[in-house]
Amino acid sequence: MLREITIKASQADVSLASGLEGRSVVRLEGNWYFDPEAVDMRYLKVTERTYVCPHKGICFWIDLDAPGQQARDVAWVYTIIKPNYEYIKDRIGFYGGTRAATREA
Repeated sequence: MLREITIKASQADVSLASGLEGRSVVRLEGNWYFDPEAVDMRYLKVTERTYVCPHKGICFWIDLDAPGQQARDVAWVYTIIKPNYEYIKDRIGFYGGTRAATREA
């Protein structure tokens, strides 16, 4: 049975991403990677800030700007990817579980 994974903004209580595990969502290292079509970008802004992972590649941080809640680095997207991680390229990554700004629902 496929499980639906949803990420919400903790304080604003708006849904940021939702999809079926194994279809539009994959799990890697405890985090969720959503197909771009499964993410509501209304309250998310891709920044120019980057992170270089020695294993996966280079990602851009994504900030949250929702009514009543703003936060930095709530998500990320790898646009330059290293071998063996091609399946997360261009997917929007979110932390699994509950964090200060987001929660898995």
